[in-house]
Amino acid sequence: MHLTDEHACAPPTVLVDDRALAAFLIAAVDKYNQITPQSPLPCFALLVGTAEETVIHAQHVVFAANARTHDPAARQEFAESIVPKYGPAYENETRGWWVDSRDLLRASQEAEAAGLELLGSIHMHPDWHRIGPPLERTTALSEHPTAMDQYVFTSTAWPLNIICYLERRGGVLYHALGAWAPPPLGQFESGCRELPLRVRTMAREMEATA
Repeated sequence: MHLTDEHACAPPTVLVDDRALAAFLIAAVDKYNQITPQSPLPCFALLVGTAEETVIHAQHVVFAANARTHDPAARQEFAESIVPKYGPAYENETRGWWVDSRDLLRASQEAEAAGLELLGSIHMHPDWHRIGPPLERTTALSEHPTAMDQYVFTSTAWPLNIICYLERRGGVLYHALGAWAPPPLGQFESGCRELPLRVRTMAREMEATA
């Protein structure tokens, strides 16, 4: 996605189709309900759609396998870079995501064949500070990126990364969304840039009455 000088300073607006979001939420809630204090099961999907100068339109989600436990490159990256920098919690192989390269290639090829493109990713943050082990309840997760997220967003350089935060209140699950672009090249310290996010509303419009 290339921005003209006129729009270079204005972040693009992210549009998300409600059906794509619903498909992800169904999977995320299923994973959330399987989480234990020892297993912060992740939920991740690729986002497919179109990107223009001022709008990124996420139309579909494509689920992909997590290759962290068997891909040699993934195991090396976690052991040599991620765990030393972000802590021993990431030694837990149910934590963190490394998308299977075969699924990534397939999603990219199918998107291109449909006249679309691979935009980035969406993943879940559970209310780990409530349901995780006591030693990990000091920092609250949210729809904002963690330091690890920022590392991943910068590494992939995808223009769109959505975080879906799930929390249970009174026995009911609620969610919040945040959309993020990676930091500008060479400016990791500046942090990810938040993008304005809009979810398509399919509720039937009521006709005006006199």
